[in-house]
Amino acid sequence: MENIRITSAQFENRSGDKEYNLSRIEELSSLAAADGSDVIAFHECSITGYTFARKLSKSQMLDISEIVPDGPSIQKLIEISAANNIIILAGLFEKDKAGKIYKSYVCVDRNGLVAKYHKLHPFVNEHITPGSEYCVFDLLGWKCGILICYDNNIIENVRATRLLGADIIFMPHVTMCTPSPRPGAGFCDPELWKNREKDSTSLRLEFDGMKGRGWLMKWLPSRAYDNGIYVIFSNPVGMDDDQLKNGCSMIIDPFGDIIAECRKLGDDFVTAVITPEKLTQAGGYRYLQARRPELYKDIIGQPHTSEQKVAWLNKGK
Repeated sequence: MENIRITSAQFENRSGDKEYNLSRIEELSSLAAADGSDVIAFHECSITGYTFARKLSKSQMLDISEIVPDGPSIQKLIEISAANNIIILAGLFEKDKAGKIYKSYVCVDRNGLVAKYHKLHPFVNEHITPGSEYCVFDLLGWKCGILICYDNNIIENVRATRLLGADIIFMPHVTMCTPSPRPGAGFCDPELWKNREKDSTSLRLEFDGMKGRGWLMKWLPSRAYDNGIYVIFSNPVGMDDDQLKNGCSMIIDPFGDIIAECRKLGDDFVTAVITPEKLTQAGGYRYLQARRPELYKDIIGQPHTSEQKVAWLNKGK
């Protein structure tokens, strides 16, 4: 494997406005390519917008969803990729010919679709069908995986994707600044975003505190460290429907160290050089070699009742 340059981006998307969102993807992809990047990754549902979907009926969801890869948005991504000589990862709502709807994340290059993944644990809209398989694919000589947002909170998903060979896992999100039983959680006041030029300090305190980055740091670096992988975390910034998101898109290496992070209070991107030697130097590599699956394969595989309750996403339905 040779070194590659990967970019994680953030931008303020518009709900249901694919043309605008694709224009931001195009602009940021062009800038990253000019800066020498090989790959750029955007957030969950970066093409369509995300949180507004909690209010949509099935027919409205079908209207906003597209066939992959033949739909116009994927074809536009391929066009952007070819024009800028950069690989692009982005998300949208997908529909199939049977009328099923998925939360999808795609990877495209100049020649077409490279990989597609369906979110395993979707909950923003009741009409979305959960995915049923992991995704590992080749990219510029590297093995890569994809896990969307909540998929990464179930630690078995990250370990399984690693065991399937992924050295890099793209983790697109729309997260943070939402209510939770944990101390310090909650929405961020949209007025802080409106006043960010006059008072960036108050906004930064909210974004970096326990509503946002402070919570993320409790668990995201450990996914990289425990598994000895590179994590490419992408998250929107600004208003997503009526909810304020804090960005901080970042890249974490196999040591669990942040090697690049967006810190602008607005659209931004950062790039890091991904090097292969860290994969075997990191502790996670040794932990994988030391596993004794005969001790816990039957425990981990036991059936249980799966339950997801994320009430705040269903408000306004």
